[in-house]
Amino acid sequence: MTLVDSAIHSLEADFKQEIELLKELTRIPSVSSNEKHAEAMVRCAEAVAKSFGEAGLEQVQLLMTEGAPPYVFGELLQAGPAAPTILFYAHYDVQPTGRDADWRTPPFDPQLQEDGRLYGRGVADDKAGIVLVLAALRAWLASCAQQNPPVSLPVNIKFVVEGEEEIGSEHLEAFLHQHRERLAADVIVLTDTANLATGLPSLTTSLRGMVAAEVEVSTLDHPLHSGLWGGPLIDASMALAQCLSKLMNEEGELLIPGLKDDLPALTQRERQALDALPFDEEEFCADAGLLDGGRLAKQGSSKTTSSKTASSKTVSVYEQMWRQPALVVTALQGAPLDSANQLTARAKAQISLRLAPGQDPQRAGEKLRAFLLENPPFGAQVKVALGPSAPGWSTSVENPCFQAALRALEKGYGAAPTMIGCGGSIPFVGPFSQVLGGVPALLLGVEDPPCNAHGENESLDLSDFQKAARSCVHLVDEILKLPDLKG
Repeated sequence: MTLVDSAIHSLEADFKQEIELLKELTRIPSVSSNEKHAEAMVRCAEAVAKSFGEAGLEQVQLLMTEGAPPYVFGELLQAGPAAPTILFYAHYDVQPTGRDADWRTPPFDPQLQEDGRLYGRGVADDKAGIVLVLAALRAWLASCAQQNPPVSLPVNIKFVVEGEEEIGSEHLEAFLHQHRERLAADVIVLTDTANLATGLPSLTTSLRGMVAAEVEVSTLDHPLHSGLWGGPLIDASMALAQCLSKLMNEEGELLIPGLKDDLPALTQRERQALDALPFDEEEFCADAGLLDGGRLAKQGSSKTTSSKTASSKTVSVYEQMWRQPALVVTALQGAPLDSANQLTARAKAQISLRLAPGQDPQRAGEKLRAFLLENPPFGAQVKVALGPSAPGWSTSVENPCFQAALRALEKGYGAAPTMIGCGGSIPFVGPFSQVLGGVPALLLGVEDPPCNAHGENESLDLSDFQKAARSCVHLVDEILKLPDLKG
């Protein structure tokens, strides 16, 4: 039996312990956006560090960067400097729970349901990403110990887990520069993305950028009785609604002038890859929870270019999510529901503008600001404060590490993998690779369309979780097979 076959056998034999570890970590409410969970954040970092040591990592430490929650670091360098080094990344912080009454199980009491999914905040995003790496490491070390005579792990492993991914990884780039030599590796594996469908393994090769903005609309210097003053005077909430409504037409197309002027055209190869992906509209709407009578936004049109041709084509759902800008109002604040019957004097909204890879976030933010300030309804005073922004990311898949990852995914899942984009933003992926010398970054994970990451009833398909861990075992083997990985 080969080393990798023995590792797979060890993984399958002991996988229940990995599920228990995931439950243990999920019970810790490590919500990075809320100061009241600061103690839980430290407790979670300490629990991750403990699991590092139990899995066999050495030099385990909580590394501190000013202003950031603890980073957890561990390494195992048994293979020596001539062997390849893999740097794994995951995060232990989670999103707020939202409306607790809408959870089918308590969010920090992970429970397996009849549908074969484990429910709890962070089970998919991203505590499963931590555990699947440790499960693979544990399996490899068990295999090495079972050889006659025992052998050392033939690859070097480094693992860093951060605690502020869900609030933008503001300090990660500083951390990377601070510990650049310690983190040096030949390939980065980030276990924090999604599969196209349950059971369909996917490698993410692009991420959208983003711009955040806060809009404040004022119409009065104080609230007024709605019956005595309503009619000639327009309240701030209605003025805000009108201000926001001009951003999008009734078909869902964005109307911000010039926003798409720097939108990169898809190559023929990219277009063909998108067209080849399976898509079932009914299943897509069901996974999203679209209500009866709801419909998808208009797909619009898109340019495809190559060295010889240029043509227009309807935008597919995948292109719309991965390679087109999109706008969402993430929060609204006017008068509270239990307020007096009054004209609102001031109202606010928070906006998230996602951008295609290659679009300039600063430019997009200024286009958004200028359009919102133009011709305010009823002469209302409008203020627009631009918040955090980040460019998108895309990568060439020419490096042999990508083919190694695809082979590993196919072996782990028993299904042909896909290469996909992601509509979300992970701002640090580009800087992560650049700080470490431009090494390839492999993005994979365990989320699937029904997992509802960031929403109530976040869940994890346990079958896919085990398949992802199996793929991680195979990925180590596939990277070992690559010639001249160290250049």
